[in-house]
Amino acid sequence: MSKYHGKFIIWNKRSDFVLRASIFVVFFTGLLIIGSSTSVWGAQLDAKIIPDEQSVKIKMTYQRTIFVGYNEGGEIADILRGKNLEVAFNADSTNRGVQDLINKLNQKILSDGSSVQITDLDVEYSAILNGNPLTALIDYKIVLKPTLSNYNLRQFSLNSPSLVEMGWRGLTVNSPIVINGVEINFPGSFIQSIEPEVFAILSGTEADSILSTNLINADGIRDQPLGNWHSLFDPTGITSDAKQFGIAEEISGFVITTYTMGESSIREGRQVEREIQVEFTKDKEYFVRSVESADSANVALIGFASIDILDNTEVIGVTPNAPEGYGDTTGGGFPIMIIYGMAGMAGIGTIGILVWSSRKLKSEVGQGQTGIDPSQLQGYATSASSGGYQTVRGEAQLKGDVSYEQTRSVYEQEKKDEPASSDSTSKNGSMPKGWKPS
Repeated sequence: MSKYHGKFIIWNKRSDFVLRASIFVVFFTGLLIIGSSTSVWGAQLDAKIIPDEQSVKIKMTYQRTIFVGYNEGGEIADILRGKNLEVAFNADSTNRGVQDLINKLNQKILSDGSSVQITDLDVEYSAILNGNPLTALIDYKIVLKPTLSNYNLRQFSLNSPSLVEMGWRGLTVNSPIVINGVEINFPGSFIQSIEPEVFAILSGTEADSILSTNLINADGIRDQPLGNWHSLFDPTGITSDAKQFGIAEEISGFVITTYTMGESSIREGRQVEREIQVEFTKDKEYFVRSVESADSANVALIGFASIDILDNTEVIGVTPNAPEGYGDTTGGGFPIMIIYGMAGMAGIGTIGILVWSSRKLKSEVGQGQTGIDPSQLQGYATSASSGGYQTVRGEAQLKGDVSYEQTRSVYEQEKKDEPASSDSTSKNGSMPKGWKPS
């Protein structure tokens, strides 16, 4: 009775452990979900900044794919199946529509509390529709290459670092943008321009929430504090990276600091594809799904950089070289010595496991079946010749004074103990017991 009672107590302890572990997993997963739900749509920023320059050209890319599903056929299927349509163009700041976009981006930057302004802008736009048998795919891509000015708040001196303002990151527009007669900011505009009948079917349904969501949206990059980005500075990377800045001698002896956003972590949250799907019924059942990559950004500055706040705006202080005695760091701010220490502890743990395993094996020597050393065996013939024919049947036995009688095969003993067989001279065949001729 006490045995089963003891097992019952152990089971209860294990159940309590499983319950506690489950609560922890749910809590941790909740933190990740909350951390990754700050932004709905994504964008990709790429900027290389020379702190004391007056202006810099950066690159911002917005991409999204929309699926229109018609598995059951219907009017939309009849119109879109087999269709391959594309609208694409490039434009610069001489275009009136591009000037309108510059003004709206500058208004948004100013509303975010930044003094940076866009003085020039190149725009690349493309939208491609492919009508497959069951689903139509529409790929949208907008590439903005703005020239930023006034980002340098203070130039470097012996007593103070350069100050680079970073409050301009939210390059977002919430209103229509028409360039070359094409509205580029809302996905539904492209469908309306190339297939107005399809747009008429989609209008007024749940699909409106997807088709009316602006493509030019970088608020997710703005809302992620720079302190949550991964940082890396490399004093040895100058020669390999100088070409991408177009200079070499001018930055000799400097370091390059890189801030990267987009990796999944506890700080930044889970960075995954954003997917939204709605379903609706007209003449048939349809679905519309929007898929977009997670926000990501890569900002490189020439010099050693550190983050600060000035008048509620994030700024980066930059010096030509790292402060004296400052240890090389890697992503997340971990000093190199800490990483080496962690690697050393892992090595010590591995050595400890090997030593323990060796002692364990030595302690088990002599226990259990170990077998016989083959060098201590010798062959012994166990069959005799008959009519001049000698078989090769034999056995192995231990070397020494042990006689064959002590180690002979058990099969021979069993053969001697068998009862004598019937007369071998009988001419009768072998019949079942009790058989009689009819």
